[in-house]
Amino acid sequence: MVRYATIVIGILTLSSCAPGPGENIEKNTVAQTESVDARLRVATTTSLYDTGLWNVLEPLFEEKYGMELDVLYAGTGKALEWGERGDVDVLTIHDRSREETFVERGLGLERIPFAYNHFLIVGPPDDPAGIGGLSPEEAFTRLHGMAGPVFVSRGDDSGTHSREKSIWISAGLDYDDVRTSGDWYVEGGNGMGPTLVMADQMRAYTLSDVGTFLSYGNDLDLVPLVDSGNALLNVYSAIIVSGTDNMDGAEALVEFLLSDEGQELLGRYGVDEYGTSLFHPCGGEEPDQP
Repeated sequence: MVRYATIVIGILTLSSCAPGPGENIEKNTVAQTESVDARLRVATTTSLYDTGLWNVLEPLFEEKYGMELDVLYAGTGKALEWGERGDVDVLTIHDRSREETFVERGLGLERIPFAYNHFLIVGPPDDPAGIGGLSPEEAFTRLHGMAGPVFVSRGDDSGTHSREKSIWISAGLDYDDVRTSGDWYVEGGNGMGPTLVMADQMRAYTLSDVGTFLSYGNDLDLVPLVDSGNALLNVYSAIIVSGTDNMDGAEALVEFLLSDEGQELLGRYGVDEYGTSLFHPCGGEEPDQP
């Protein structure tokens, strides 16, 4: 039985405090203290942002540390570009390979896992391709080359897009061939929320993190069909950008995410709305594979 099926059936409406897709956060409610020379700029993934998590984290952090936080959201690829240019102080992203490369190049100080959840392959309830219960690789192999619009990809160089590409490769398929092999494969070029909406409208399949799926699920006629396998582990990490002009603030944000308060908040976030936490805290340690 699919692990999240009962959650989706009973899913509640997204909390009114959560941002809508495509909205940016602009809250500057806490005055800076004399010890802070600059606002703290954090680049986060759309999959963290679309769940409304930063609407909760931001005011708590600002009150606790007395500094203002600017949250910028994009796919992991764009977030890494901002970090490389020095446009942000901290990254909170989910693409281990590119995170490690970023640190190895001297662009970031350290990769620090702070939470995780899982990816899902979701699709129409009647599952016309019959992928329910398969491994991620088996599911992708079955979807490959089917007639009509079948799979909607983020197609935006995000962490989710990167994971999708790795599953195609693990399935023994060349990704460049996959994306150009016919109308069955559609690149949305958008964040996770709009990609889910597109898949819903097309009655197609897509890869989604569980947090964003649950946030949007009440308005979608999509269900989780594949939810287990090592390829679906989704780890979020914080990286302080080398050379930041607000090192104190950057270290404070990492401290906050790893603190008992921050980890407890991550562990219970979503329980009231969805009946399950959208994230699992991992306290700086790499979580075990499922």
